[in-house]
Amino acid sequence: MSIWGSLLGGTAGYALGGPLGALIGAAAGHALAKAAFAPEADKPPEKQIAFTIATVALAAKMAKADGEVCAREKAAFARLFRFDESEQRNVERVFDLATRSTAGYEAYARQVAGMFDAGAPALEELLDCLFHIAEANGEVTAEETAYLAEVARIFGIDAPAFEALRESQRGAEGADPWRMLGIARDTGEEAARKAWRELVRTHHPDVLTGQGMPAEFVALAQERLQKINAAWDRVRKAKGWK
Repeated sequence: MSIWGSLLGGTAGYALGGPLGALIGAAAGHALAKAAFAPEADKPPEKQIAFTIATVALAAKMAKADGEVCAREKAAFARLFRFDESEQRNVERVFDLATRSTAGYEAYARQVAGMFDAGAPALEELLDCLFHIAEANGEVTAEETAYLAEVARIFGIDAPAFEALRESQRGAEGADPWRMLGIARDTGEEAARKAWRELVRTHHPDVLTGQGMPAEFVALAQERLQKINAAWDRVRKAKGWK
């Protein structure tokens, strides 16, 4: 079952509170009352709830960042996060409510950031998701870039990590591999290899799996890891390293 089937089917919001809890509460209505009596085994982990709803909310707010909600951005979201056809209306309801909510995106970002250490891999994967959605209309606008940079700041993601993430959106072949690895072109082999290994260790999908993150985020982490390894291969071959 997708994360949407369990979260929006009446068990979401029971433990969240804050702006994210208010958002899912408005979308689920009376379902939340039933959630209070649901068996513990049927309740998804709080972090899964927070991540799922934060992703919808932040994606919706970003769609409004340039003043217009683009259908392609909604479609990109649907491609990244699989949900049953029966749950489509629920997901759309949360998305639409977020675009109209009086809560600013900063409030959503701060709530989910408070559940992790600054710059945690899970937060980078969420930001990666937002980058994917921002690019759905063919380019990332200045307003969307400013939005993403502020979310990164709230998440505790530093400037080099933000730039590496932005560069990764160009794809394994189009991206600058040095920028993706966060190293200078004249970095020596030992230091470059150390930087690559640290990125692999930090962004390995098992890290997110161990934190109970939704399968969709684990899949994004796997894609990110492939890009990191491809960047290292390009640097290594360009330098003649083994």
